[in-house]
Amino acid sequence: MSKINDVMQLRADPTPAEWNDVVNKPPHYNQGGMEAIDYIKQQLGEGIVDYCEGNVLKYLHRWRYKNGLQDLQKAQWYLNKMVKEQEELE
Repeated sequence: MSKINDVMQLRADPTPAEWNDVVNKPPHYNQGGMEAIDYIKQQLGEGIVDYCEGNVLKYLHRWRYKNGLQDLQKAQWYLNKMVKEQEELE
């Protein structure tokens, strides 16, 4: 649990750059000191890999029609997260 507490402590006092990073740390996903992805992982357990895969597909599907490069960056973020989570499972 101390690892989770360390992450929560780090994110409880974001820098101005973190508040403006809509790909890696969207401010609306970091309310109450815990980032949404951490809460989702806590709830889904190993299902976080499938959740990330779904988001990769979503952002790749819509990038040309909605947010362009930002959606590609979000797809990349979720793919990186998916790889990290799968590595932890193996």
